[in-house]
Amino acid sequence: MPAWQWLLDSAGVLLLLVVLYGICLVVRRRVLSRNGGTFELSAQIRVRTVTSTAGRGWVLGLGRYHGTDLEWFRIFSPSPRPRRRWARTDLSIVGQREPSEAESFALYSGHRIIECETPSGPVSLAMSPSALTGFSAWLEAAPPGTDWDQRPQR
Repeated sequence: MPAWQWLLDSAGVLLLLVVLYGICLVVRRRVLSRNGGTFELSAQIRVRTVTSTAGRGWVLGLGRYHGTDLEWFRIFSPSPRPRRRWARTDLSIVGQREPSEAESFALYSGHRIIECETPSGPVSLAMSPSALTGFSAWLEAAPPGTDWDQRPQR
C-alpha cells in the first residue's frame, strides 16, 4: 500500500477519534444535567504554599448540587465522576470580585469570582451572577433541625 494511503487512513482514524470524543463529551454533559442543578462553574484550587499568577490555574467545568455536596466536573474530561466534591458545611464564602483582565480570558464570559474557604485550603470559584444567587441560597439552606454549631463527623 502506498504511503499516501497510510496517511489518508491515519487522518481518517484521527478524525473519527476526535468526533467520538466530542460525542462522548456531549452525552456526558446531558447525563450530568438530566436531574437538574448543574451550572457552569470554573475552579482554581490553590495550595497554600504556592503563589498563583493572576489568570493561571483556572479550569473550566460544571457544578452540580448533589444532596449536601457540591460536585465539580472538568468540562473536557470524559469521566462521569466529579473531580472535586465539597460538603455544604465545609464551604464558606470569604469574598467575591470581578475577574482581572488576565483571568477574564480563562473564564466564561460574565462570571464573577467567589473566594471560598474549605478545610483543605482556599478555593476560588467562578460562576454567573444567577448561579451565585443559587449557590448562596444553597449554602444557607439546610434541612429542618440542622445544628449549625456542630460540624458533621466524617
